[in-house]
Amino acid sequence: MNLTEAVKAAGVVGAGGAGFPTHVKLSARAECFLVNAAECEPLIETDKYLCRTFPDQIVAAASAVAAHLGAKRTVIALKGKYRAEIAALEDAIRRMNADVELFRMKTFYPAGDEQTMVQQVTGRCVPERGLPLDVGCVVDNVGTLLNILDAMSGRAVTEKYLSVVGEVKEPVVLHAPIGTALTDCVAAACPTLADYALIVGGPMMGRPLTDRAEIEAAVVTKTTGNLVVLPGDHYLFRRASLPMETIRRQAKSACIQCRMCTDLCPRYLIGHQIRPHLVMRSLWREPGMEDDGEYLRAFGDAANCCDCGVCEMFACPMGLSPRKVNGCLKGELRRRGIQVPRETEPQAREYVEEHKTPTDRLTARLGLLSYCGRHAHDCRTVAPESVFIPFRQHIGAPAAPVRAVGDTVSAGELLAAAARDGLSANIHASIDGVVTEITPAGARLRRREV
Repeated sequence: MNLTEAVKAAGVVGAGGAGFPTHVKLSARAECFLVNAAECEPLIETDKYLCRTFPDQIVAAASAVAAHLGAKRTVIALKGKYRAEIAALEDAIRRMNADVELFRMKTFYPAGDEQTMVQQVTGRCVPERGLPLDVGCVVDNVGTLLNILDAMSGRAVTEKYLSVVGEVKEPVVLHAPIGTALTDCVAAACPTLADYALIVGGPMMGRPLTDRAEIEAAVVTKTTGNLVVLPGDHYLFRRASLPMETIRRQAKSACIQCRMCTDLCPRYLIGHQIRPHLVMRSLWREPGMEDDGEYLRAFGDAANCCDCGVCEMFACPMGLSPRKVNGCLKGELRRRGIQVPRETEPQAREYVEEHKTPTDRLTARLGLLSYCGRHAHDCRTVAPESVFIPFRQHIGAPAAPVRAVGDTVSAGELLAAAARDGLSANIHASIDGVVTEITPAGARLRRREV
């Protein structure tokens, strides 16, 4: 079994973001293999912990993947301020005599965005709505690399490292089985609030959960890397709960055409055709636009939005939401069947370095400064009595169950097989237990008594 087959069998997907099946990435050839250790969003601690704790494994996995891809260059990119993590990786590279570089990035958001990282490390700009592979690069984060290393030894993805930050006694990294209830994770981190809300992921692009039933139903998946515990009335939840109609009315009446949303947009800075201020300018005309050509000219730029949130959470002095407007218009472009042309050879703007969003100022704008300066040094293991394992933790089709209620399974055994057609990924049992429930969404396992 080669590396691609081992990774597919183990169910490895991108450990952050949307969960792109990793075996698809490894089916290609690339000039450069980039390891993303930049920890894109404020407060997140997971990748820093992994770099400090498993530097040898990260370097070994990076070398193996680079060799498999035929890459001439292997780079671990992380922020230059991560001194302990850099020291650990440099020591591992030296001891292992590995042909791996470290690239020190400035502290800005979104440094961990893969297209931004490719431009920073290689000088190449990924085409609009394209992939790093379009410019000869493959990017994986450190959590994915550790899962690849496990796959090389025949171990499936059954556990996840994630940080819990915010309204907790101390930020902490947890090691939890896939399917662990998020409430169990928060409890393990000792929350300082009895009634809290959550952001699953980072404060900029994460998924807000405010409804108690929704919080209690949510579980750890292969892509869960962080939980932000906050009061339910925090500014971030108030912004997230604004109805789309209110957002549209505000945009029509209050946009001052300062173009800050455009000038600070990370995709605009790497040469993509996205000018949110022009989209906002034309929004008042949108209800009466029946001609698809006119609609494309006014709103085609929206297709290039990456949903990073710089425009609405940092750039706009009026507190408007170009990101959500773009998201709404992207849906309308799809509904109308309008094909937006792609720029395949973008060039970074000459001021790309000067217009980066500083993470410390962004954190202040988000109302999170009181949680800064505290870092996770401990890792705690979570051992729940039961887990609910979703069949879809990745981009693409859900896996199909291969077990039945009443079956006894061991951690690492196949629970649901990847769909045969299109993108999908295998799903494995994360604890030794008995299958007590199977639904279209997933399977519940209860730990076996020993």
